[in-house]
Amino acid sequence: MLTHPPLSLYVHIPWCVRKCPYCDFNSHPQRGELPFDAYVDALLADLDQDLPLVWGRVVSSVFFGGGTPSLFPPQAIDRFLQQASARLRFATNLEITLETNPGTAEHGRFEHYLAAGVNRLSFGVQSFDDGCLQRLGRIHDAAQAEAAVKLAQDAGYRNFNIDLMYALPGQSLMMAEHDIERALTLRPTHLSHYQLTLEPETAFAARPPAGIPDVDAAWDMQEHCQRLIAQAGFAHYEVSAYAQPGMQCAHNRNYWLFGDYLGIGAGAHGKITLPNYAPPDADAETATVRHPGGGILRRWKLKGPSAYMKAATSATRIGGEEWIDAARRPFDFMLNALRLPEGFDLPLFEARTGLPRAAIANELTQACERGWLTITGDRVVPTELGQRFTNDVIGLFLTEDAGRSRSLVSG
Repeated sequence: MLTHPPLSLYVHIPWCVRKCPYCDFNSHPQRGELPFDAYVDALLADLDQDLPLVWGRVVSSVFFGGGTPSLFPPQAIDRFLQQASARLRFATNLEITLETNPGTAEHGRFEHYLAAGVNRLSFGVQSFDDGCLQRLGRIHDAAQAEAAVKLAQDAGYRNFNIDLMYALPGQSLMMAEHDIERALTLRPTHLSHYQLTLEPETAFAARPPAGIPDVDAAWDMQEHCQRLIAQAGFAHYEVSAYAQPGMQCAHNRNYWLFGDYLGIGAGAHGKITLPNYAPPDADAETATVRHPGGGILRRWKLKGPSAYMKAATSATRIGGEEWIDAARRPFDFMLNALRLPEGFDLPLFEARTGLPRAAIANELTQACERGWLTITGDRVVPTELGQRFTNDVIGLFLTEDAGRSRSLVSG
């Protein structure tokens, strides 16, 4: 039987100053003055229509992602949070994260975000090497990145993440090490460290830049930087995430543990567990098989900011939705949980998917035989080999029927 997992709120701000050539997120270059008030109105209208999916549930974290959320003034963020807290039950000591681009930070603004309730920042630095930043198409330089972090610290922020990338065009092992060292001098509580990938339909995919390190060089960078980060007291708690004790990102951790999240804003995705519920048009004879003990709904919103705002008060704001059937749930669960080096408990799998552990017994046996997983009691933990071949481990759970989830695309 499915049970309600923790619930988070994701808010997408789709604009940025300039689209980076490696970015495959739903982001749109700024053209003139942004419609701050109109977009917040749209966010609230969107939220109002999704509320019946989560009546009575407590929100455990809020995350403003993008795009570049720091393009929005603190007053707009404050208005949204005040109105959202009147509609939803916010947990005590709620984690509220705002992504910020160092190139958009201005003096005097961080204290206003803090006053609005934003208690955690995530800086999209990517590198402290000016040449690498230019090749990545970033709008800031290393000095601006350091200045932005220090401004936030002066404003009272102690909980913040720094995003770094490695295997960048023209980057050497020593340059990757230097990025880690400069980040650590700024005393972050959290680091994200991930490899540059050429995602489909990006400018880099169409025109790959010269000088990208090969697979072996990228692996050397990853291992070397991981050692440096560990020596600085950061625990490696997710594939590309490291945190000081007690400072893991609650919002992202909820994703990895197959929690629920409302997705509000242009292009935002959400996942909601609905116990004892199946789609209204489900075949009566197969509904209990396809949706045992309830349903898991994935829903996403229109991507275009203008189209989204125009449709925000109606069902046409929904870009599509999909019910995750029983056959698909093990794969979706593992796609998230196996990103955690600590692994997961089998009772958690049962509660989050509504399926018995017997549903994945064969796949777990295969993974253990190949040296990818270990099982001690109820605990499933990826081995060092399994962490290196995470995609292969997850692929074991992609069965023939796993792609047959019910898709209801509305626009």
